[in-house]
Amino acid sequence: MRNVKITLIALALASGTTVAQGKALREGDRYMCSWGAGTAARAQELKLAGVSLYAARQKIQRYKFDKSWMRMMAMGITEQTYDSPSRLKPTAVRASFYEECVRYKLARK
Repeated sequence: MRNVKITLIALALASGTTVAQGKALREGDRYMCSWGAGTAARAQELKLAGVSLYAARQKIQRYKFDKSWMRMMAMGITEQTYDSPSRLKPTAVRASFYEECVRYKLARK
């Protein structure tokens, strides 16, 4: 049953990606979605490895970010990831986050 759910999620993500690619997305938005997806995937890796939220926050604080908005965004994404009961693999979390972010950005236009 679990494999069926994962397969359905993957198919939904794949079909949604092709629809989203048909519309224009700014390079900055694409970068933000990609960066956020990577952050969510890393947070999921830490969560599945048994690292506490406190330790994950400490790792974020030690990391040097390129842009000023990234640190707080990384904190928020990490907290949301830890609050979620999801046990999906990090690659699935990355794909899901990216798809939802692109969908959100396109809906705002």
